[in-house]
This record gives sequence, C-alpha cells and structure tokens, in this order.
Amino acid sequence: MTISVVDENKAEWAADKFIDYFQNFSSIEDYLRYAKGQAVSSMAVIPGISDKDAFLNEDIHPHDMDFEVKFVGDRFQDSISQDIYIKYLTATSSHVIEHNIPGRELRWMVYEKNTKKIIGFIRFGSPTINSKPRNIWLGKAPDLSRFNRHAVMGFAIVPSQPFGFNYLGGKLLALMCVSHYAREQVSKVFEKDIALFETTSLYGSTTSASQYDGLKPFIRYKGLTDSKFLPLLHREKFHELHNAFTEWNDNQPLTENRASSKKMKRQTKMISIIRNSLLDKDKLNKFNSVIQMAFSLTQQKRAYISDYGYANVREVINGDQDKLVRGQNWDKFYLENIMAWWKKKASKRYDKLKAEGRFRDKVEPVSYTHLTLPTNREV
Repeated sequence: MTISVVDENKAEWAADKFIDYFQNFSSIEDYLRYAKGQAVSSMAVIPGISDKDAFLNEDIHPHDMDFEVKFVGDRFQDSISQDIYIKYLTATSSHVIEHNIPGRELRWMVYEKNTKKIIGFIRFGSPTINSKPRNIWLGKAPDLSRFNRHAVMGFAIVPSQPFGFNYLGGKLLALMCVSHYAREQVSKVFEKDIALFETTSLYGSTTSASQYDGLKPFIRYKGLTDSKFLPLLHREKFHELHNAFTEWNDNQPLTENRASSKKMKRQTKMISIIRNSLLDKDKLNKFNSVIQMAFSLTQQKRAYISDYGYANVREVINGDQDKLVRGQNWDKFYLENIMAWWKKKASKRYDKLKAEGRFRDKVEPVSYTHLTLPTNREV
C-alpha cells in the first residue's frame, strides 16, 4: 500500500526541492532551456560520432534531393542505434528527449541520399488518452480500444538546421508522417490498422502558426487543446525525490514500474503526499503557489490530424461503419506525390532565400522545433 503522508521534516525537505526547481521559471521557454541544458550536459560521448558533418548544410536545389528513411532500434535490419538517434536528436532539438516511453513507438532518422546527411527525426507513438479537438471532430469521446486500433501520434517531428529553415524541412517531415508509406510501416510495427494521424505543436495559444499549417489536404488544424499539466522535473531532480519517497514507502515505488505515464503519476503522488504532510501553513501556501505557477507555464497546443486520404475515418472510429473507404484524395498521399508537392513549395522557398541572400549554410544545433510536450501519455 502506498503511503499518503510522511513526517514534517521529510515533507519540508521535499517541498523545498519542488520550490527551488520551479520558482526559477517564468515561461515554458525558460523551463525548456534549463531541462535541455541538463540533458546536454549529461549526454554521453559516443566514440567515432561527430556532429560537425552529420547534418545537411549543402546548397542543393530541392528538385535534386532524394530521401531515405532509416529505422531506429536493433529489431530492424540496417538500423540506427537508439544511442545515436538520441545523441543527434538531443543536439538538434530544444526539447528534452525521453529515452523510455510507454506504449508502442517507431523512430526514424531521415537522410538526404546524395549527401548521406541527416535532415530530420520522427517518432511515432501511441496517442494521448484524451484530446478536446479530437472529441469535437469525432462528435464525442471515442471508445479508446477502438480508437487505438486506428490512431497514431507524431511526438517528435524535428528537422535539422539549416535544412528546416532553407527547405521547409518541418513540413517535409510532417508530410512523410502522413504518407501511405508511413501508414503501412506504422500499421505493421504496431500491429494495427492505422487510419488517423494526430500531432500537436510545441507552442500553442501564444503562437499563431506552426510547421503543420498550410498542409491541406494532408494535415488539417483542429483547434487548441484544453489540457494543462505540470511540467516534469528533470531526470536528476526527479530521481533524487522519487528515491527518497521510495525509501519512505518501505522501499516500494509510488506506482508500479509497468504503469503507463509512471513518471507523471509518481510526481503527482509526491505532490499529494507533501500537501497531506505539511503542517506549516506558510510553507504549504508557498508550495501550492509555486505548483500553481508551474501549471501556468504550459499552454494550450495547436492540434492537427490527418485521415491519410480515407473518406470515413470518423465513422469507423465511432463504430458507425466497419470498413475503411478510400476518399478522393487517396492518391495524393502516396510518398512520391507528397514529395512532388513538397519540392514545388520548397523550391519557391529556396529561390526566395537565395535571391534575398538569406540562405543559411551553417549547421545550427539545439534549435526550437515542433514536438509534442510530455502529457498524460508522454512520460
């Protein structure tokens, strides 16, 4: 049985750890920079791996580019190791990369074939448990077992820089996520019949656009999420606290090790125990104030979906129909057609940057990009 209270001295020590951590942040950007710095500083060096020449920074016209997807993990042939994927994604993205995620997942590194350089990263995973824009689109909250048979979420869709800036790289990766090639590969790995793709922007209500905008009919904006959540403690601080609570809980973790979203659940449980245990009203008020402030760091996110060109995804997920039917846009979602669409858009971008002298040719590590922040699923 999990404890619900600890003695006053332990509660005050734990409360101070939370207060000292969260009171330093005035915005989600502050939190991301700090957490990112901690991740980078603790990142192990992989022998023989250099960032300098790994990412695309050549001046190539989009029409002359070709791309290759490499799968990540030992279960795939000719794959990229998890360590290399995490190293390069950590060097590219402002977001803290979680190493172990519950639920099914599929990770890709995308290369430009001619140069053999990295242009981006993609990670598919099990969708979040709840989403207001999704429920509005469906007309109701779906039966999760049926929904999960057909849905996948894009958690990391991150272009390397300067490829992202020069060539609309984020849009290319997003489009690859909703191609029939991606749908078929995810369906195979997840052992599902995927027909719906979801993702959200890193920033929401304070940013009016994201890399997913302007991609109709492939991806469509569906509104702002309604959820707020407490940002997670970074690795060292979290483990320091949870190790202490585990010791106080008769050397048992606060949740089962196999529980989904266990990190967020454990953090939530620690906060509850602290609140139940603090007798000093001033300390309790300060603790509650800091936790409330931390909740305010997060924003509503811009939510996007793709139906992969099917005509009746909503009806199938709602249980009104059994068989998926191809829609009028079906052929547009083949990878070669998506690439042709992107090359046209990217060429306009490339030509404009070249004409204005704004084309970038230097690798730019650690840039703010579009990922889905940790939620009730992503921990």
